[in-house]
Amino acid sequence: MTESNTNGNHTGTVRMDAEHAFQFNCSPGVPCFTECCQDVTIVLTPYDVMRLKNALHVSSDEFLDKYTIIIPKEGRLIPLVILKMNEDDKKCPFVSKTGCSIYEDRPWPCRMFPLDMDDDGTFHLITDASRCKGLEEKESWRIGEWLVEQGIVPYDEMNSMFTEIIAPLQAQELDIENPDIQKMVVMALYNLDKFREFIFHSTFLNRFEIDHIKIEKIKRSDVELLKFGMDWIKFGLFGQLLFRVKQEGQKKE
Repeated sequence: MTESNTNGNHTGTVRMDAEHAFQFNCSPGVPCFTECCQDVTIVLTPYDVMRLKNALHVSSDEFLDKYTIIIPKEGRLIPLVILKMNEDDKKCPFVSKTGCSIYEDRPWPCRMFPLDMDDDGTFHLITDASRCKGLEEKESWRIGEWLVEQGIVPYDEMNSMFTEIIAPLQAQELDIENPDIQKMVVMALYNLDKFREFIFHSTFLNRFEIDHIKIEKIKRSDVELLKFGMDWIKFGLFGQLLFRVKQEGQKKE
C-alpha cells in the first residue's frame, strides 16, 4: 500500500526491528475505520493476485480485467499490477462499512499497515495518529508478533521468490525483441489459469522432463504452480538449470 509520507523518503522516521513494540488497533470502533482503504495505490504481487482471485472464485482473466490496472514499464518485462479503486468514491472494491470482505486473503500491503519494510529489513510507520486513530489505541504489539498475527510469513516467502526474478531484471535491461516472451512471463506470474492450460494442453510436457509428483502438484495447487512458473522464468531468462529438455528420442515416445 503506497501512501505519502510526511517525512519524505523516510528521512527522520524511526526505524524499528522485529523486537520493537508499537501501539495499534483497527476495529469498527475506531473513528477512521476503513478510511485507509480509500484513494490509495496498492501494488499487487503474483501471490496477491492468486489469493484474491481464488477468494473471489473467479478466473485469473476475470480478476485481472475487473479488479486491476496493468501498467507497462518501459524497458521492463514485468508490468505493475495495481488494485483498481471504485470510480465513484475511490474506495477499495472489497471494503464496506463493516470492514474488508476478503480479509483472510487481503494483499501484503494491507496486512502490513500501518507498517512498511525498508530495504535493510527494518520497519517504519507509514502514517501517524493525525490520520490513523488506530495508533492512539492502547493495544501493544511487538513487530515480530504482529507479522505472524497478520499472516505475513507465506507472503514474504512467495515475495522473496518473486524478488529473485525482478531484482536482476531491474539491474539490467534485457534486449528481448519478441513480445511473446513478455506475454509468457506475465502469464506465468499473474494468469495461472492460462499458465496451467499452457502446461497441460500444449507440447510443454513433451519437451521438458518434469517429475510426475511435480506434475500432480501443479495440477492441484496454485501455489505450486506459481513456484513452478517462477522457476520456469529463471530457466528461460537467466539460464538457471532448473529444467531438463527431453532428448529427441524421448519426445517421440
